[in-house]
Amino acid sequence: MFIREEKRGSIILQVIMLFTMCVLLTGLLTYATEYFRASQNVKDQIESLAAQTAREVILAAEEYPAHEWLLGYWHDHADELDIEYDADYTAESKTAEKARILAEHNPDLQLRYAETDEIIKMSAEDQKLYAEIIYSWLITRINQIKQVCSPDYLFCVRTEAPYDRQFFMFSAADPGAERGTEYEQVYTLGVTVSVDKSQQDAMQSAVKNQSYIADAGSYVDYYFVMDTIDGHDYLVGMTFDLAAVTTAVEQQRSSRSVTAMVYQIILSVICAIAIMLVVIRPLKIIQVSIRQYKDEKDSGKVRNLLEHINMNNEIGELSNDVIEMTAEIDDHLDRISRITAERERIGAELGLATDIQRSMLPHAFPPFPNRSEMDLYALMEPAREVGGDFYDFFMVDDDHLCLVIADVSGKGIPAALFMMISKIIIKSCAMLGEGPAWILRKTNEAICEDNQTEMFVTVWVGILELSTGILKAASAGHEYPVIRHPGSRFELYKDQHGFVIGGLEDMEYTEYEVQMQPGSEIFVYTDGVPEASDAENNMFGIQRMLASLNETTDASPEMIIRHVRHSIDMFTRDGTQFDDLTMLCIRYNGKE
Repeated sequence: MFIREEKRGSIILQVIMLFTMCVLLTGLLTYATEYFRASQNVKDQIESLAAQTAREVILAAEEYPAHEWLLGYWHDHADELDIEYDADYTAESKTAEKARILAEHNPDLQLRYAETDEIIKMSAEDQKLYAEIIYSWLITRINQIKQVCSPDYLFCVRTEAPYDRQFFMFSAADPGAERGTEYEQVYTLGVTVSVDKSQQDAMQSAVKNQSYIADAGSYVDYYFVMDTIDGHDYLVGMTFDLAAVTTAVEQQRSSRSVTAMVYQIILSVICAIAIMLVVIRPLKIIQVSIRQYKDEKDSGKVRNLLEHINMNNEIGELSNDVIEMTAEIDDHLDRISRITAERERIGAELGLATDIQRSMLPHAFPPFPNRSEMDLYALMEPAREVGGDFYDFFMVDDDHLCLVIADVSGKGIPAALFMMISKIIIKSCAMLGEGPAWILRKTNEAICEDNQTEMFVTVWVGILELSTGILKAASAGHEYPVIRHPGSRFELYKDQHGFVIGGLEDMEYTEYEVQMQPGSEIFVYTDGVPEASDAENNMFGIQRMLASLNETTDASPEMIIRHVRHSIDMFTRDGTQFDDLTMLCIRYNGKE
């Protein structure tokens, strides 16, 4: 690897630069400290004023005994209310007219002191009038509070976890201010806005601590919990502009920072001389020893070079640590060499095991080039170097083709060994000429006889009579086969499952028949196909598998399997393959 050589600077010059930077940093820290102290005094005053303003707003709302009902009603019917904002309460105002109408409908009702029970008994129309009247009164009172306490913005919002949105209940406006839903306007009831992370944190802190003040640069934001109703938090919020006090704070912090920097320069010169003698010289020796070890990888030479540093401080400890570290690195390098050689040996053996397993499965296609009665293709991709899935097909006699697909529990080398045993037993039983149910029963007896590992295998066995197209099959807990007859679509064939092979002794299996027509196709697979997952652990599933199969009109079995494999790749993308993928597809062509 190419390493670019860089010109090294003098360590003395670097120390001088370091202390110059320290002086500047100290000045900046002093500047920031003075600014913080001055700003904090202003912020404390603003926080006191904000708390007082929030309490005034809450008292204004709580003057109405039914204020909790009103808050909920205003929220739920925001788009339906005809609200007169900033009313002047003249006899001709809309709000006054509404109050007159409501009084006619409810002569015993005292608007300012109405209880929730009284309001609930009113008609829906009167409830709406009541909510509009009180809202207009409250807005006028909130405007007065804003004029007295002078926040730049004063409002009340409804929110809830995760506090990413604000539903504006009411907003105070200065005389002549324009109300609306745009950013520069004073928001009306029902405006909902999304807020950034800083506002979310501020509201969450206010809910947790009753109130919260947040410094937003030239502005200060303040939130105070007004009420919590049915899991919804109502917050009084306000913003104060700090621009008016910025100039005074700037002058105060500048004068104190200059004084601190002068003292720091004097102290820095004295400290620089001491550090050169006590720190830099022994560190230079340690640097030389490290570079020597990098080039020669000889911990003995490092020890001889650093033994002369006898300092009872951190530099002495660093010297000892370098000596111990180089000795440990030498030991680690030796162990890594041995581990690497062992891993290479294991990798070679796994590669050989992969080749052996692959050679155990039929891999020449077309498998029976002289037989026109069928077209056949199969695929097995293990999740690791070796897997537990397998398929098999072979001629029992001149007129009967045996098809097998199976999935061994577990993965890796144990599953691969169990797979080889199962494959041999199944084929041996099948060659005796009996039916699929008998084959599964005898295979189960043989495996259960000495199954100390308690592993099992799901198996689907089918025997196709080529002269008639009759397929006899049986399943030992395997996935449902998929069948497509001429002129139709691929569909699941929900056969009767028997128990898995190797699970229990003396199991019986049910055999069934399927009449294959010329052009009929059957597709069998292991659970690695529907359970293939993407990066978010969503599974490919049976429905996606069927959809992919039905996209292959008039395709060969090989093209069908490759299309399904491509669909799985497109679905999983960056997902990890956790299970073996095995598929087998046969098309029955019939006798010529």
